[in-house]
Amino acid sequence: MSIQRTLSIIKPDATTRNLTGSINARFEQAGLKIVAQKRLQLAKAQAEKFYEVHKDKAFYNSLCEYMSSAPVVVQVLSGEDAIAKNRQIMGATNPANAEIGTIRRDFAQDIERNSVHGSDSEENAALEIAFFFSQLEIVE
Repeated sequence: MSIQRTLSIIKPDATTRNLTGSINARFEQAGLKIVAQKRLQLAKAQAEKFYEVHKDKAFYNSLCEYMSSAPVVVQVLSGEDAIAKNRQIMGATNPANAEIGTIRRDFAQDIERNSVHGSDSEENAALEIAFFFSQLEIVE
């Protein structure tokens, strides 16, 4: 096992329902450490750039509109196998398929408004973290 960093985004559906603390508690209870965090309002152009990998998918425009509709909390999580651990804590993308006790099962409203985003690989984690944070903002 190795210490990794991963990006986590608490999405608009969760921030508008004041779930940031409840979601962060789940990360911390699972042994992940929040080493950088900020609340911000994404411009649509920023959301489009961040989700550019999905540009050719049918949900791209809707996702970008949604992610720029209200504040998000972006954060860097650190810990042993942080990427896999975070994805386990989040649950399946579709909350209907997520395991009981996961963030998406407990808090998501639907497949798009699923409360959280997390990096899916070490390579994407590095790119996604760099999109939102400088190294000076990450404090272990």
